[in-house]
Amino acid sequence: MGAISTGLGEIYMWTVRYTHPKGEGAEVKDGEPGWQGDGTYLTPEGTKLKGDMELASYLRTVEDWIIRPQLKGVPGVAGVDGIGGYVRQYHVQPYPEKLVALGLSFSQIVEALEKNNQSVGAGYIEKAGEAYVVRLDGRISTAEEIGNIVVTTRRGVPVYMRDIAEVGIGKELRTGSASENGQEVVVGTALMLIGANSRTVSEAVDTKLKEIIKSLPPGIEAKTVLNRTNLVNRTIGTVEKNLTEGALLVIAVLFLVLGNIRAAMITALVIPISMLMTFIGMIKLSISGNLMSLGALDFGLIVDGAIIITENCLHRLSHAQAHYGRVLTLKERLHEVMLAGKEIVKPIVFGQAIIIMVYVPMLTFTGVEGKMFEPMAITVILALVAAFVLSITFVPAMIAIFVKGKVKEGEGAMMDKAKQMYVPWLERSLARPFFTTGVAVGLFALALVAFSFLGREFIPTLDEKDMAMQALRIPSTSLTQSQSMQFEVEKAVSSFKEVAFVFGKTGSAEMASDPMPPNATDTFIILKDVEEWPDPKLPKAELIKRIEEAVRKVPGNNYEFTQPIQMRFNELIAGVRGDVAVKVYGDDFAVMGKTAGEIMKVLQTVPGAADVKVEQTSGLPFMEIKLDRDAVARYGLNVSDVVDVVAIAVGGREAGLVFQGDRRFDILVRLPDNLRSSMKVIENLPILLPDESDNADEKENLPHSRPRYLPLKEVATLNVTDGPNQISRENGKRRMVVQANVRGRDIGSFVTEAQSKMDAQVKIPAGYWVEWGGQFKNLKEASDRLMVVVPACFFFIFLLLFMALNSVKQALLVFSGIPLSVIGGVFTLLVLGMPFSISAGVGFIALSGISVLNGLVMVNSINQLVQAGMPQEQAVREGTLNRLRAMIMATVVPSLGYVPMALSHGAGAEVQKPLAVVVIGGLIAATILTLLVIPALYNRFNLGREIEHEEL
Repeated sequence: MGAISTGLGEIYMWTVRYTHPKGEGAEVKDGEPGWQGDGTYLTPEGTKLKGDMELASYLRTVEDWIIRPQLKGVPGVAGVDGIGGYVRQYHVQPYPEKLVALGLSFSQIVEALEKNNQSVGAGYIEKAGEAYVVRLDGRISTAEEIGNIVVTTRRGVPVYMRDIAEVGIGKELRTGSASENGQEVVVGTALMLIGANSRTVSEAVDTKLKEIIKSLPPGIEAKTVLNRTNLVNRTIGTVEKNLTEGALLVIAVLFLVLGNIRAAMITALVIPISMLMTFIGMIKLSISGNLMSLGALDFGLIVDGAIIITENCLHRLSHAQAHYGRVLTLKERLHEVMLAGKEIVKPIVFGQAIIIMVYVPMLTFTGVEGKMFEPMAITVILALVAAFVLSITFVPAMIAIFVKGKVKEGEGAMMDKAKQMYVPWLERSLARPFFTTGVAVGLFALALVAFSFLGREFIPTLDEKDMAMQALRIPSTSLTQSQSMQFEVEKAVSSFKEVAFVFGKTGSAEMASDPMPPNATDTFIILKDVEEWPDPKLPKAELIKRIEEAVRKVPGNNYEFTQPIQMRFNELIAGVRGDVAVKVYGDDFAVMGKTAGEIMKVLQTVPGAADVKVEQTSGLPFMEIKLDRDAVARYGLNVSDVVDVVAIAVGGREAGLVFQGDRRFDILVRLPDNLRSSMKVIENLPILLPDESDNADEKENLPHSRPRYLPLKEVATLNVTDGPNQISRENGKRRMVVQANVRGRDIGSFVTEAQSKMDAQVKIPAGYWVEWGGQFKNLKEASDRLMVVVPACFFFIFLLLFMALNSVKQALLVFSGIPLSVIGGVFTLLVLGMPFSISAGVGFIALSGISVLNGLVMVNSINQLVQAGMPQEQAVREGTLNRLRAMIMATVVPSLGYVPMALSHGAGAEVQKPLAVVVIGGLIAATILTLLVIPALYNRFNLGREIEHEEL
């Protein structure tokens, strides 16, 4: 059973290697552990290692029996995987001609080993009042003891194992290897337990590995090559920087616009207190602080409600001071603040409820998008709820207690200038309401047209700084040949001065958490810091192009470039590593292969396509042994008699273990390596025939009428044929995949163009069908879900507006802020050349909530004046101007909170940027249009008539 982990559980990797490969440059102390003068390596256990195989085998022993046991005890580690080197085995390699000469079989070799490698307990005996435990240890501990086993006797002379077989330390038939900078190494991987925190676990592994390094044999080192903590820390650093800068900008604007230092400080206190409450909620709900959960937080949005409360409290206090002609007492301040809260509590309550409501659609996401955006939605909702509670309790109380002395009515030079600029435009919109509305409708229609020209992608690609490259060879390539070719690839890549080091994993590790054929290598290219590059301004895309040109000169390889986590992410999405996957389903692989080839040719013609390839499903050579059952029966054999010989001689049969302390190594019986690769030797493998007589006495006296042995070719035929390299099935159907990466273009438009070309140029046979997968599939599924959930959410928002305003017409008027907000967001994406993504969609969701809140505050202000008896047209003018400062602040402050995200270039900025620019551009456009359209329509349709007789 494998580790309880996921495809993204590979959080930490290290290499185990010799500090001085082959002893070059090492300090030599003969007789002491380490490199010796004769070029051998002496282990602390006293074993001399010579030859590449034994040296590589010891590296794997260090990984498996020193490093792995200690790391498996680290909390959060589900398992430790190892690849590379050779798992040590003790090989018994009998020579077929000696077996025939002595009348022995392979099975008898295995039986002899098993009988001579036992350890038993024989109870206990009592003597002199003591109990002695009887233990009989007959276990093998060295290769010499294996060689001294007696297999049989001939005329009283013992036949030892060393007489008929080559005995010694051998190498396993491995399925994977590892290398670094063109040298063979062992790569270890720590796998994270499902549900654990990658940052915490990788830090713990890093700390433990540093302790383990002290206990390694001399001349051997363990070097960290991939640490998930580095990327996590970089992205968290970006989030911290953006949040800090955003908070400072928000606080600065509060001081400038409110015009009252104490009130600004009280409002700013909402930020740290609400964040503290949010963190408590995140801990209770087991939500980690990461790029997604904290990335959408905007302190301007958090203090939005507090700003409106503060602004109205200052407005009431200044008017009360003017009325009394003196400074207010604490009791009077409490009374005025209470009245200010009552005036504004309805739009605040419903406005915050609406903003929270717009994040609800993200809670309905499933799959990958759910994992990414659900924590974000929950975190924002927690922050908004905390800020809302503080804005209606903490803020008014603090203002009443600490805002003493004379409160100035003046709004400052900035607001005076803003009113001077706004009033003429307000008058024009009131005079020509249909023209104003027509302009807004026209802009919205134009935005919808512009939206169709936007590209589409699931989420922006996170720059992991490092690169991953898969090198793929023809299916028949052996592991040894693949490794040799990989050495050349790594030497070519490591020659670049921008590259710190490069390491690769060829084939599959023994756990096979990431199964790959021997002809494929995952190459991880770790880059230096950009400041250390010869040209720090060199774009990463250009570096990839140069590396690709260099490795193309190494013959026999095809390449696919991606990033370490992105590679695994794509595999989880569609089972392939490319950004886009076209899956061909059917029954006949020949037909599927022909169709897949046509699709590949089409994809290669689409601009932006890179690394286009078809899944390799054929071309793997097979040595097929077909039994002649009639011949098997004719010689009195069982099928198992033949199968056992082939299985032991070629594949090998385990015949026990060698224990060395806690370490244990398999004893394997099989042909010598130079013989098992020969077809002539295999077809002449000796099959021991059964005796013709069951009578033991007769067997001694009668001569054999036939040979004791039969060559394998007499009962079987050997053929070398090409067979399937891979058979993939999905949903119970055979599947073949054409995959491609997309560079310099969004995935959505790429797929759209590719689909249209496929429809025109590729004819899918009857009974076969294709399906598009990869990130595009996730984008489509998330978009389809939003098409259902968002309208339902908007319906509930409309109901909340109706409850707040008690008027369908006024609710529709305020609701118009949502399409107005779309205008700015779409044109901002278009101008900046950014595609629509789920991150941008989250920005539109946040934007619609803020826009509705602004409209609700404005309409509520006008309604209050109408209910107080003021003529409607005058109420529209004064109500709009009274809330101008609050609306500008509700726009400027959230926008400034997103400015650091929009300008950031740190790790993870790619994910945050679409959200930030949509909110900034949309809020600016929505506020301008709201300030003009809503007053004009309110006045034109006489909406004050519906509430002028209601009580305040």
